[in-house]
Parts: sequence; structure tokens; C-alpha cells
Amino acid sequence: MAVVLGTNQYGKAECHVVRVYRDTARHHIRDLTVSTALRGDFTEAHVDGDQGEVLPTDTQKNTVFAFASERGVGQIEDFALELGEHFVRQTPAATEAKIDVSEHGWDRIDIDGHGHDHSFVRSGQETRTTVVTVRGHGADRQAWVISGLNDLVLAKTTGSEFQGFRTDGYTTLAETDDRVLATSLVARWRYLGTEVDWGKSYSAVRATLLRRFAEVHSKALQQSLYEMGKAVLEQHTDIAEIRFSAPNKHHFLFDLEPFGLENPGEVFHAADRPYGLIDVSVRRDDVTEAESAWHAVPGFC
Repeated sequence: MAVVLGTNQYGKAECHVVRVYRDTARHHIRDLTVSTALRGDFTEAHVDGDQGEVLPTDTQKNTVFAFASERGVGQIEDFALELGEHFVRQTPAATEAKIDVSEHGWDRIDIDGHGHDHSFVRSGQETRTTVVTVRGHGADRQAWVISGLNDLVLAKTTGSEFQGFRTDGYTTLAETDDRVLATSLVARWRYLGTEVDWGKSYSAVRATLLRRFAEVHSKALQQSLYEMGKAVLEQHTDIAEIRFSAPNKHHFLFDLEPFGLENPGEVFHAADRPYGLIDVSVRRDDVTEAESAWHAVPGFC
């Protein structure tokens, strides 16, 4: 038997970068969490302890902050693409760089109907994300961009059912033709290229997801997710596929009979765990798969 080194990558995880633009009296704030990773031939570093081909993770961290200063933070996809190509160029042993960025939103504090110039309030738990993989640099560069969002909390108080499912001796769940459907959605979509108006596309995809969640009479969360993904692909020809990870945030009708009260679908116990977890991918049948782009992207089947 021989022992060999398997798949590996290394980088700096969760660099929390806050970039404040102070060039006018009305400040702007960008709040990012950036993770970097390099893949390639780092056998000597693992087997012999020879770090000659290793660009330190501390250097990767410093680069993230320096880029935020020198180049600013525009669209997070462009920021990630620039970082990825830089790391591949600076590290000959690296064949690929993966840059994962999440953006945390801030709103201006409202003062008598006007947003304050330099005071902000965190705008909920939803985050915009991108994962960019860069292979090579310059004329030989290949790049894959996966954009998306985390923790988009959705709920509909009717227009959802769950019935006709398989049962066995351990089944206790009752069928229902009217239930609360809620989830905290993670969605990521892969673009076919990199010449994209990232901000406009993100806003349009998000709006489509919300619209279809509301419109579809849901027979199951799986069906809702498929219809949401189908709508995104029909409306955005520059997107190859979209993947979802969606916990079913169960709402159980609370029994008020012991107190002599009726409960006509108005009072629920919102259970945080355990929960059903649905992973779905929806893709075009005529595009090439790009599993390298999804490698080490957590939360999907």
C-alpha cells in the first residue's frame, strides 16, 4: 500500500473588511467577509514541510485589505475576480484560486425622513454572496462566478399544502391543505460568463425569487423551489444553473383546547429544530457542468 496526498487547499478564512468612503460629508460603508483559498501542487509543503511554494495565509489576508484600500470595493464579483487572478499570478504552484465574499448590508439611520450622512443601522440578516474561481491569469485566465444570497427569510400564511405523501408505521404527520410555509433560503446561481452587470442582475434574480415564492400555490417546498429556479433561468439567459438549500421552518398549530379556546389557524408554535432540509438544483440541459466552480461551496447536494 502506498500513501499519497489527496485533494487539498489552503487560505485565509473570514477576513472581515469594513471599507468606509469618506471623500464627501455623506459617508458610504461596505461591509464584507472575504475568504481566500489556493489549490494546486503543494505536495512538498505537506509531505516534506517545504514552504517554498506557499504564499502565506497572512499575506492573503493583507492583500484583501490592501485591495479594499487601493482599488476600493465595487461589485463583490469584480472584487473577487481581481483577487483571484492576483493570487494565481503571485503563486506559480497554484492552479486555482477561490474567493468567497459575503456582503452585510447597512441602512442609513432615518432622521425626520432623511438618511443620516454618517450613521447606520444593520439591515437584517440577509447577505449577498459570491464565490469566484479563477484558473490561470492574463490571456489564459478561466473564471467561474457563482452569485447568490444567504438567509433570505420567507413565509406565506396560506397557499401551501402537504398531502398525499407516503406513510408507514412510524408516520404521525397529518395531511394538510392549508399550512404556513416558511424558510431561510440560501440560493446560488452560476453565470455563463463574466461580462455581467452584477448589481442589476442580482436585484432582478432576487425579485424573481420573491415573486415566484409568493405566486406559486405550493404543494411542497420542493415544488416552490423548482418553480423559483425555473423562472430565474427563463428570465436570465446568462445564468447556467441555480441551486437552493432551504430549511423548512415548521409552524405547528398550537393546541388551545385545554384553555377552552379555538384556534382556527391563527396561533402557531414555530419550531427551530429538527427541521426538514431541501436541496435542489435547477439547470439548463444544454450547458457544460462546472463542478470545479462548486467545489468546497458548502450547503448543497
